[in-house]
Amino acid sequence: MLCLILLLAAPLFSQQERYVPETDPLVVEKLERWQDAKFGLLMHWGPYSQWGVVESWSICPEDEEWCRRDGAGYAAYVRRYEALKSSFDPVLFDPERWAQAARAAGMRYVVFTAKHHDGFCMFDSQLTDYKVTSPGCPFHSRPRANIAREIFSAFRRAGFMVGAYFSKPDWHSEYYWWPNFPPRDRNVNYDPALYPERWAKFREFTHGQVMELMSDYGRMDILWLDGGWVRARPPEEREEDYRQSARQSASGFLKRGYVSQDIGMEELAAKCRRRQPGLIIVDRAVPGKFQNYLTPENQVPDKPLDGPWEACIVSGGGWSFTPQAQYLDGRRAIHLLVDIVAKGGNLLLNIAPGPDGTWQPGAYALLREYGDWLKVNAEAIYATRPLPPHSQGNVRMTRRGDGSAFFVVLAAGDGAMPAEVAVRSHRPSAGAAVTLLGARGELSWRPDGEGFTVAFPGPLRRSPPCRHAWVVKVSALER
Repeated sequence: MLCLILLLAAPLFSQQERYVPETDPLVVEKLERWQDAKFGLLMHWGPYSQWGVVESWSICPEDEEWCRRDGAGYAAYVRRYEALKSSFDPVLFDPERWAQAARAAGMRYVVFTAKHHDGFCMFDSQLTDYKVTSPGCPFHSRPRANIAREIFSAFRRAGFMVGAYFSKPDWHSEYYWWPNFPPRDRNVNYDPALYPERWAKFREFTHGQVMELMSDYGRMDILWLDGGWVRARPPEEREEDYRQSARQSASGFLKRGYVSQDIGMEELAAKCRRRQPGLIIVDRAVPGKFQNYLTPENQVPDKPLDGPWEACIVSGGGWSFTPQAQYLDGRRAIHLLVDIVAKGGNLLLNIAPGPDGTWQPGAYALLREYGDWLKVNAEAIYATRPLPPHSQGNVRMTRRGDGSAFFVVLAAGDGAMPAEVAVRSHRPSAGAAVTLLGARGELSWRPDGEGFTVAFPGPLRRSPPCRHAWVVKVSALER
């Protein structure tokens, strides 16, 4: 993942029109449950946390802001980076504390980085020694050395859906970055069409690691695959067109070019779902049937997407551990969740553990803000779907299957509850109850054009049930 600036009203996600609906009834059922969950936790963690640098990307030889290194030469830097394995010892690792804090915050699923692009495994893969359980890593002798297993187990016991983040590219594998050639960018550094035996070994290696996660780590709900440039050449692209584009872009190895990297998704998905029936597969940024939901990164689309979706958002600092990170404030965080849910999405909030295995105090403070708000307003969030037009001014709208509707009033800059709020698009039906979540009694309202205006009395404004946003519930709307 890249560290991008958070945009609350970003341009429409580019893959909106390319979503392919799932047909497997078990996957469809699990997708519905996942959509009901609304709020999840993402964690980027690895030896790179010791330096407080962006995960993996500093060893990628591209001239991008997130790939820049210190003044040492590239080869020396990579050796130092990979040597971080020998000092990674997060002795304060306590996944139960994380699970408890996340549950209290209202989170309902977790996605953990079992392996990022650098190839370091936070699980006990039998196919590499570049892993947390290797004798070369001091944490290997600790009783909780298999970090991924411990996280999945702790969160599963806390009632979470569990997902494994897995990078398709592996910059440590000799079958992806072959030592015979220097890496040129994020892609495989040889042409798989010219060296099919080597690429076959990489496919076998990748399938083997994924199947370890699907076989040895309990029930898995989500396989979250990153590195969308590892994909097969689209069948509609003719071979001669592909070869021509390759010649025009430095043999096709530059990221501006294209090199077909067929990882065998059809076979891999089938094997995974034999072990994990109903598994949600997110082959992110690869349009097609194995992208079960869309994943705009560090941005929120300006309207609902055509299919299930999830905004993965940084909570503070970057995706990886950032010393003295500044976390989202409560008002912005609550508004973010509400805006995403009103558009039919889920929020996957990233918290990055530090090198000692702890979260920063700011992360816990942010989760308490979420928990306090959701204790009052959960009914307007979980198991809801968008209520068109989903947004009017500072009001966001959701609905439930029982016909009830929720109008979430986002606090203005002063944080004060307004005296009244107008909804132009909907009106309560005759006899419907209009209430404020967390408060007793019904609210007074009046017809207003095709909608209605609801009033908040003075005592309620002086002592509201929560901060940052308030939810007007209407038990039934006019048809």
